[in-house]
Amino acid sequence: MSGGYHNLDVLLVGAGFSGLYLLHKLREAGFSVKVFEAGDGLGGTWYWNCYPGARVDSEFSIYQLSLDELWKDWNWTEKYPGRQELVKYFHYIAKKLDLNRDITLNTRVTSASFNPNTDRWFVSTNTGVFVTPRFLILCTGFASKPLYPNIKGLDSFRGTIHHSSLWPQGGFDLANKRVGIIGTGASGVQIIQETGPIAAHLTVFQRTPNFALPMNQGPVSVATQTKMKEEIYPILFRLRKQTFAGFQFDLMPRNLFDLTSEARYFWFEDLWAKGGFNFWIGSCQDVFTDEKANAEFYAFWRKKVLERVREPEMQRKLAPEQQPHPFGTKRPSLEQQYFEVFNRPNVSLVDIVENPILEITKDGVRTQDGVVHELDVLVLATGFDAVTGSISQIEIKGLDGITIGDKWREGLSTYLGLAASGYPNMFFPYGPHGPTAFCNGPTCLEIQNDWILACLSYLRENDYSRIDATREAEDAWVNRVTDIFSLGLWNRAKSWYTGANVPGKRIESLNFTGGVPMYKTLIEKSADDGYSGFTLSRSGTKFESKI
Repeated sequence: MSGGYHNLDVLLVGAGFSGLYLLHKLREAGFSVKVFEAGDGLGGTWYWNCYPGARVDSEFSIYQLSLDELWKDWNWTEKYPGRQELVKYFHYIAKKLDLNRDITLNTRVTSASFNPNTDRWFVSTNTGVFVTPRFLILCTGFASKPLYPNIKGLDSFRGTIHHSSLWPQGGFDLANKRVGIIGTGASGVQIIQETGPIAAHLTVFQRTPNFALPMNQGPVSVATQTKMKEEIYPILFRLRKQTFAGFQFDLMPRNLFDLTSEARYFWFEDLWAKGGFNFWIGSCQDVFTDEKANAEFYAFWRKKVLERVREPEMQRKLAPEQQPHPFGTKRPSLEQQYFEVFNRPNVSLVDIVENPILEITKDGVRTQDGVVHELDVLVLATGFDAVTGSISQIEIKGLDGITIGDKWREGLSTYLGLAASGYPNMFFPYGPHGPTAFCNGPTCLEIQNDWILACLSYLRENDYSRIDATREAEDAWVNRVTDIFSLGLWNRAKSWYTGANVPGKRIESLNFTGGVPMYKTLIEKSADDGYSGFTLSRSGTKFESKI
């Protein structure tokens, strides 16, 4: 076993938004801190997801860190930045804040166990390097464990297979090839709209239609951003902590049927024209709780889609008359030309609920009707073991020797969506039971990481060496998360929001669905009360901050 960093204050796992933000903040506060990153570059999910058309679904103005020293000198080129521009932004962050000296790439954390005698973690990696930090902070995001479909014969295919989240870093040309795509989530939508116009033939295998919304993409000028920096940016960064989902817009504080039918008509049109997620999380407060109101949103969305899709059979599959699930209870994707792709003669759509995939053959995909869809390339846009999988794939053992994966297999349990009882000195921002999937990423992670920074500073100032959530506080948080979740229509959809996309995974709320303001208030209350819900203790070993 190779040597590593001893007596380190903090180890951060992952070099995405959270890892870079916390590295900077913790160093400023005088903590010794290192980052281990499994990939060969910065960016977290934006390093790995390099498939054709990959781009973010938050607007440029709010999909960035709020640090003055960053946004004042950075300009975006598009309203919704693409993957390449996002990777450039991460490198800009690292250079501007001089972060690279404390980041180790190509180093995957494989296991961690807590030593109660020293109040430190013992962390092992795939390279043989080990480290013994006081605190272990998992900045692994919610989508870093790819999910592969359990389909007979997958290994027998003679063509090329790529999972969307493990696309070749050097790219892969799909032009003039027979391409099959399994999955129509966010990655699937983006790959489909890029591939349709260039493939010899594209076959899409769809389980559930995606209630995709218009992105309204476009360039953004330096002049526009210069004007925004004068006043708007600081206001936006404050505002995004005050809205339900951390965006620059919010749910209307009244119910849909408080509006007349005439007012609803023009309001729907206005939301649609704005594009982005305005039609989803910029709508009315009862869209996720009232079935009748929700059906109105679906009807309007369906009308808009039918106007863009020509063939009746394609219309039936993409926007069925009978609503497949409540609108917005599966995350909608943002699209640019997705529905028009299905008007092309070289594009086929297979409904795998009506016509299931039986097996993968050496030549392609065989469906129940006996047809073998011959392919050169098979793309698996089948998503992730989301929210919990990013953490549970690491062998992390707590005080009782049980891995976090085994603990959560019986039911997800956290306190404040930040910590787990029995796993002292460990935090996981932008993870399970936080606002994670219902929040603009930078908004959520800044709120949570500022809390973590304040917590670690409090422990150091008061000579505490251990902090551990109590079982009672954890149970109360689980009940709160579940109760809020049960008020909505979420369980009416088979979604990664609940783990229903993973065979055998327990179906439950994986996220806090009460909104950002409520969440922020709750975690701040714990801090204001001296970190209520946690047990704080001393072992006689103080911090040894060495920068």
